[in-house]
Amino acid sequence: MSDVLDDLRRHPDLEAPNLYAVDATDRLVLDEAAPALADATDGTVVVVGDRYGALTLGAVARHGVTGIRTHQDRLTGERALHANAERLGLGGFTSHALTPELVAGARLVLLQLPRALDELDEVAGLIAEHADPAVVVVAGGRVKHMTTAMNDVLGRHLAVVEARLARQKSRVLVARTPRPATERPARRWPERAEHPDLGLVVCAHGGAFAGTGVDIGTRALLAHLDDAPHRTGTALDLGCGTGVLAVALARLRPGLAVTATDESAAAVASAAATVEANDVGDRVRVTRADGAGDLPDASVDLVLLNPPFHVGAAVAPAAARALFADAARVLRPGGELWAVWNSHLHYRPTLEQVVGPTRQAGRDPKFTVTVSTRR
Repeated sequence: MSDVLDDLRRHPDLEAPNLYAVDATDRLVLDEAAPALADATDGTVVVVGDRYGALTLGAVARHGVTGIRTHQDRLTGERALHANAERLGLGGFTSHALTPELVAGARLVLLQLPRALDELDEVAGLIAEHADPAVVVVAGGRVKHMTTAMNDVLGRHLAVVEARLARQKSRVLVARTPRPATERPARRWPERAEHPDLGLVVCAHGGAFAGTGVDIGTRALLAHLDDAPHRTGTALDLGCGTGVLAVALARLRPGLAVTATDESAAAVASAAATVEANDVGDRVRVTRADGAGDLPDASVDLVLLNPPFHVGAAVAPAAARALFADAARVLRPGGELWAVWNSHLHYRPTLEQVVGPTRQAGRDPKFTVTVSTRR
């Protein structure tokens, strides 16, 4: 009988012969958790960080588990899970935000270990506080990306952490026994930091890029934001992260209605908190979306973009190009894309081709700020 894992796809994420929807970590986590999955009752299993649905659908198809609650940070992964389930005729799960409701009463949590220790801390804290006292966490990762610090983070919240033998360059950590509230760190998410030099507060959940800091690329774009001529109309912070650019623009141009989008659930939750902390909720709408989402064509006057240079560990110029194309789609003729990028990436010819005439607004040893006008 064929294994459901052999039939999974990455779609709508990028697909290629050397890109896989399932890896050795997925298989190892499912194998380590098999006895617990076989005995799991409805609504007691939670899956966090499932990339394309292998953990969730593996639990459903192999063990008949029902009532699984899942959380995936990337919207692309969430859509891939649902697309795989529909194509294979599987159900038995629901998608949730990273909130107490996700893990309330859970007795088994399957977890793809995040690389960011802060993200792991937030997940482990939720489990320790809200899951069943008998909860078992089966957390897997590629050995090359794992550190003993992950054991330490889990150990702050769960008293027993055991490393299992590696297999095919993957390893599982099994954690259990939530610590009493008096022994656990105080709940800290989202964190909050003031930036007096920028006149704003940044809030961040554990999985948000740059945390409560402001990365140097964003700072490079902020230094030129006052030169943007747009004072009324609509604006988009595309791939908003923690919402720094959206908030700064809303403060600088009160007449603009700003939309901030990101596919990361952690980024969107962080940006919403940043917007609230800076009292610009009446001017900024934050939404989780792939690129510009459902914004209509030719509906935006100004787009701000600090594109990602990596997706996971891989350099991803295709991701930036896709965002340039999304900006071009939603910009009105004559609208402007203000972008910042690592100078060595030489994006200007691409911007000229995808968006329109492009000029340099600023440059320092690391970053270039450009303005592209929609044809």
